[in-house]
Parts: sequence; structure tokens; C-alpha cells
Amino acid sequence: FWENVTLSFFSSRAQAGSCGLQLLIQTSAIPSKTKPFDFKISKEPSSLHNRLLQHDLEKNYSGRQDSTNFGSSSSITFPVLQRTAEEKILNSDRLTLERQKLTVCPVIDGEDHLRLLNFQHNFITRIQNISNLQHLVFLDLYDNQIEEISGLSTLRSLRVLLLGKNRIKKISNLENLKNLDVLDLHGNQISKIENINHLSELRVLNLARNLLSIVENLNGLDSLTELNLRHNQVSKDVDTLPRLQRLFLSFNNISSFEDILCLADSSSLSDITLDGNPIAQETWYKHTVLHHMMQLRQLDMKRITEEERRMASVAARKEEERKRESHKQSLLKEKKRLTICNIARQWEIQQNRIDLVASLNQDKDNQPCPINGSAAYVFPEESRSLDTILNSAVQGLSVLESHLVELEGDTLYLYGSGALECLDRNWSVQTAGTVVTVSFVFIEYDEIVQVLTKLKIKFPNSVHLKFKETNLVTLQQFNALAQLHRMEQLTVDPQGNPVVNFTLWKYYVLFRLNHFNLQKINGIEVTQDDVVMAERLFGILAYVASSELPRYRLLSSFGESRMKQFSYLLEGKGKKSGTGNEESSDNRRAGRESSARATLNYVTKDFHMEKLEEIKERKTFCQTYVKNLVKEAADIHMKNESLQKLWPQMFIELVRDAVIEIRNKNSYMKLSLQRITDQKQ
Repeated sequence: FWENVTLSFFSSRAQAGSCGLQLLIQTSAIPSKTKPFDFKISKEPSSLHNRLLQHDLEKNYSGRQDSTNFGSSSSITFPVLQRTAEEKILNSDRLTLERQKLTVCPVIDGEDHLRLLNFQHNFITRIQNISNLQHLVFLDLYDNQIEEISGLSTLRSLRVLLLGKNRIKKISNLENLKNLDVLDLHGNQISKIENINHLSELRVLNLARNLLSIVENLNGLDSLTELNLRHNQVSKDVDTLPRLQRLFLSFNNISSFEDILCLADSSSLSDITLDGNPIAQETWYKHTVLHHMMQLRQLDMKRITEEERRMASVAARKEEERKRESHKQSLLKEKKRLTICNIARQWEIQQNRIDLVASLNQDKDNQPCPINGSAAYVFPEESRSLDTILNSAVQGLSVLESHLVELEGDTLYLYGSGALECLDRNWSVQTAGTVVTVSFVFIEYDEIVQVLTKLKIKFPNSVHLKFKETNLVTLQQFNALAQLHRMEQLTVDPQGNPVVNFTLWKYYVLFRLNHFNLQKINGIEVTQDDVVMAERLFGILAYVASSELPRYRLLSSFGESRMKQFSYLLEGKGKKSGTGNEESSDNRRAGRESSARATLNYVTKDFHMEKLEEIKERKTFCQTYVKNLVKEAADIHMKNESLQKLWPQMFIELVRDAVIEIRNKNSYMKLSLQRITDQKQ
């Protein structure tokens, strides 16, 4: 009945009773949809009396529902509506009172059999005076000023309740309407879905144009087939319902398909609208929805064709591949970030280790001497080993890679000292040839120096070096870069490189690496004036280094080709002044460093320690060798002295033995001949 009912609007003629409180409504036999009911109070009372009466009805209403005493006309506080017998016969089960400027629900007397009641487009603020209509099936209170749902507890037969476009803020007092089939609450001020779980027979729920942000408390609505949530603030978590067929979510805040992905599991859903949401602006929107919701027949009120489904499936697969690739890249970026963070922590721990060792050594040097054979008191925390202190600092550190090698465009990024091992890999000629810039991060500069030769060979086209957190501390360290064959740009980040704090560091670089013709330092173009200034500031340094060092020390720092050149330079002491500058210019044009600048070398700490160890070993060997020589000489001297003491007596005995032996000449000759014969045999 409530699905096929059509509201008819009839023309009417109102005849007011003499009391002015009872309304008598008569309807004509011919229906008219254009002329509404015309309520008129009897003209006998003044118009002022009518206005005061209406004000009094609104002001003096005590809040009692459906219990007004109509015993006498003097005690009635609501207008009473009565129809003629003829009207009751023509429209026995329906009554339409729309656009009558009603502010309260009138008392409907003798209409207990009504099934349809229409109060559209009035000014009613509260539902009342209809508790006696227990057969009511259809109640329409659209476009009024109702603030609370009330007065419906006795309407157990109600199937359609239309309360759209009112001022309701909360869903309540529907406990007894268990047979409700349609509930329309659109255009109100509701911010939460609640108190409707018991409506198991409800098929249509309209909550459009409210203040909803979360779709919740829909469990129990097992018969719901249509849900309208248009023009709300819903952003995610749309519940699924077993029989839901039509879902209207237009003009909400849904921005991601994951927010409504649960709807893809609904086998009953056939129509959905998502237009007006941020998600609908995405290029992949339609294809993704159709791909995941194959059961849909309509999307955004448009019928879906098989061609659209096929195209959506293809586009969705491409989009998924793109998302997977994007997700993969995101994971790689996150892994890179975590790895760099881990390398940075290890670098910091290493620097703290160095500072701690230096501090402990300094404390050891300043440690007081023992007094009366007793050692000075040591605090317990100081007695712990260095490894124990540092190990406690790295507890909880994530197990990640300790180095990272990344080739991005024409730049090779090396993070951590372990990354230097990549220079030993078999790089393809094409890949190695694309590397123009090499960036070192979180690597000790002394370790970098040891692989500069490999770098020169492995990446012949590299012309730009970057250093960040490499412990560049002294100007002398820049000398090591001279062994490269080519360099056009140099970038030294102030972070982790204290040498940048020196005002003249750039000029020293220009002077020492003059043969490279550097174009930029830290992104700033190098001018000819900068080169001249560098020569003026540090030119004397190279002269002092080449003139004061011993010749063998100078020659040991050059290769064979440079030895001849330097020897020629030393022999040409009689040259006129200016020859040194001419040589510098020639070397610069030829890409070679000058002999004077070549004396400015850098020896790494490890190499210096190796040299010290080598010198120590040589010293030990020499000391042992000399000790042995001295011992042998002492033994020889001692033997010589003993011989000098014993020689006179020995000589006498030798002479005596010889005289005795040759005393008998014949026997001596025979003995001698016999000895000769025996020797021959």
C-alpha cells in the first residue's frame, strides 16, 4: 500500500464554528492538486483574537502528548479537525494537510482508521496529537521545524516515516516502530547514526544532507536495500550490509579507494554514487571502482556497459602495476633513508670513539704519579673498558646495511666506508662512463685518499668530487687530490669538514690544484683574479718546501719522469727570475703539477703509522746488527790480547820442537820422504 500510494491534494472549503476553536474541514468530491486546504477561523472573533490564540497554543503547551481533554470547548488547547461524512467516504484512509501554516498538530477527531497522514510544508515544531491513529501506515512531516522525534510510540503499524528537512539533531524514540520500512531523515542536523539497530524490516534509509562523518551502528538492518548518505562529511569506513543494493555517497570526503574497499565484497550492491568526492577527481577512479566491484550495474547514476568493464579491467591492471612500482620505490626510498640514518649513527659513534680515545689519552698524560708505590684512586665508571662504554652506546641499533652505493643519473653516491669496495667491482664501460660526479658521505678522508688511484682508473669521466662528513680538517689533506688526472669542480660541505672554517681554504685549493684548471668550488665560479690571489698567498710556500727539503727527500716524492725534470730545475740555479712562473704556466696548460707544488704532499695517518713501524723495524735491525758486530769485534780483540800474551812461550816451543826434529838428518829425510809418499797414495 505505502509503495503505490499517491498523495492527492484536494480543494477544500473551511467553515469555522462559532466558538473559533473547532475547525470543520469539508472536501469536495473532485480532487485538485493545485489548491491546498484553506483553514479559516470564524469571522466573528477578531483577527487579533486569532493571533493571540495561536500564540497561546504554542506558549502554554504543557508537554503532555496525546492526552488533551476535549470534554468542553473552553478547555481545548489545540485546534480540532473534523471532516464531513461525505469526505470520510471519499478519502476514508488518507488526509493531506500540507501548506496550511500549522505550528502544531491539530487534534484529528474521529479518524482512528487513517492510514496516510501528510503534514508537509508547515511550521510544526513537535509531533503530537496523533497517538490515537494506531492504524497509521504513512506519516509525512517533511519541511517543518521539528527538533526531536517523539509522539510515535503508539504507532506500531507505521511503515513509512518522512521527517526530512527539519531540525532534528538526534535519532531517538523509534523503539516501537519495528515494522518501519522507509525512514527519511534527510536535511536535518544529525551527527551520529544511532538507535536504529532494532529496525530489522527497514528497507530504505535516507540520511542525506546531515552532519555525519562516520557510518556506524548499522548492524541489525538486515533488510536494508537503499542507503542515502549524500552531502555529508563521510570519509571512510562504510559498513557493508547483507542486502544493500543502492548506496548513495555523493558529495562526501572520500579520498581513497581503500576507504570503501570493503564494499567490493558485497554481492548485493548494484548501484553506487561517488561523484562529488575527492576520489572522483582521480583519473583511475572509474576504472578502479568497476574493476573491484564487478557486480555494479550503475555508477554515479549511469549504466555500465560491457566495454566499460573491459576497459576498466585493463586500466585497473595497469594502475595496480603502477601502484606496485610506486610502492616498491617508496620501500626503496624508506630503506635508503633508514640505511643512511644507520650509517650516520655509526659515523657519530665512530667520531665519539675518536674523541673518547683522545680524551682518555689526555687524561692518562695528566694522571698523577703513584705516591709511595700506591696507584691513584680510579672511579668505578672510569675503570670500564672503552669497548664496554661504546657497546652500551649502540644497544638497540637496528640491524641495517652499514654502507650504501647509489648511482642516480650521472652522480655516484657513496655512504659509509664499506661503499669504497664498489671500486673493486666489475663496472661496465658504459655505466662507468656515465659517472661525472662522485659524492663521499660519512667516510674518513684518509680512507678516500687510498682509493683515489682506483677512482681515476674506474671512472675516467668523473670531474666533480663532493665531500660531506669526511673529516677534512687541514689544508694539507687537499694535497692528496693532486694524484687525480682530471677535476673541474670541487664541493666541500661545511657539515663534518672543519677545514671550511679556514678563510683561505679555497685559495689554497686553487694554488695546490692549479694544474686542474678548476671551474667551480662549492658551486661558485673560479675567476682569474682568484687564481692570481692564490699564487700570491701560497707561492712562497712551494718555494720554501722545494728549497729547504733535502734533495733525496724531494726525489723520493717524484716518479722517474719528474726526477729528471726536477734535477734539471735544480741545475738551472743560474736562470733568470720569472722562469718558475713560466714553468707553472706550461705545466698548467699541459695538465701537470709544477715541481715546486709536487713537494706539497699529504701522508695519511695510516701510511704515517706504517712508515713509523717500518722505521722502527729498521732501527731494531740496525741495533741488533751493530750489537753483533761489536760482540764479534770484542771477541777478536780478546783473542788477540790472549795471543800476545801466549806468543813468546809458544814461539820458543816451536823452535825447540823443530831443532829436535831435524837433529838426525838422515832419519828426518826418510820421514819426510815417507810423508810425501803417503800423501801421494
